Amino acid sequence: MPMKLTNPLAYPLAVLAGGVFLVAGVRLLQLPTVVALPGAVAIATVGGAVLKGREPESLGLDNPRLEAELRQAKERAERLAGQANDLQAESLDLLTETHQVELLGIVQYACDRTRELPAKLDAMATRLSGRGSLLSVENLAKQLQEAQHKQQISTGVARKQWQRLAASLERNIQLAQQGEDAREAQVVNLSTLIVDAGGVLQQLQNKLRSADLDSDLQTDELRELGLELNNMQESMDVLMTPQ
Repeated sequence: MPMKLTNPLAYPLAVLAGGVFLVAGVRLLQLPTVVALPGAVAIATVGGAVLKGREPESLGLDNPRLEAELRQAKERAERLAGQANDLQAESLDLLTETHQVELLGIVQYACDRTRELPAKLDAMATRLSGRGSLLSVENLAKQLQEAQHKQQISTGVARKQWQRLAASLERNIQLAQQGEDAREAQVVNLSTLIVDAGGVLQQLQNKLRSADLDSDLQTDELRELGLELNNMQESMDVLMTPQ
């Protein structure tokens, strides 16, 4: 694949390398300027292209903080997807009895949805690109309405999770009403959910490895952790799904 040319002035290290070559070539090697100068330009240009190639691909967003937050969320989601892949394999090895089929289904479903996160974040990044994608109060109000509905029909840990999400969405609505870019807050909320989901997935993995799988009490605890992880996936979908 050919190396793409880039503006070396955007990369001070590349310019420095070209300058060092120019000075050393003229003063130490006593090269003619007509030889040293093109060499210095070539070194700076190639160096800039190499440095550019090492940079992460731009997401095309108009807000650098938003792009940084989304990139961090994507990295977390990819790590979580890898962890879910491991848990999925372990659950197939450990949950082999007929009476464990329901629990296996819950764990497998949670892992499948977790592995979808990176692709969903890529789709979200595409939707968030450009000024025209600023989240409107109407968009956020629909997300809030869904979160509040889920809160009303949920109980226990799930109810608290939806309550927290609803409170975050209310703050995002205030940002949008003030003319601020609510996308950044939205992605921060999503990134926090990914971290929380990682903690629940780790608990589920640890519990699965150590639990007495013939104990109804311990399998019930595993089931609750799996359902909690699924509930977090629903919360993430509210934030990532276009309204």
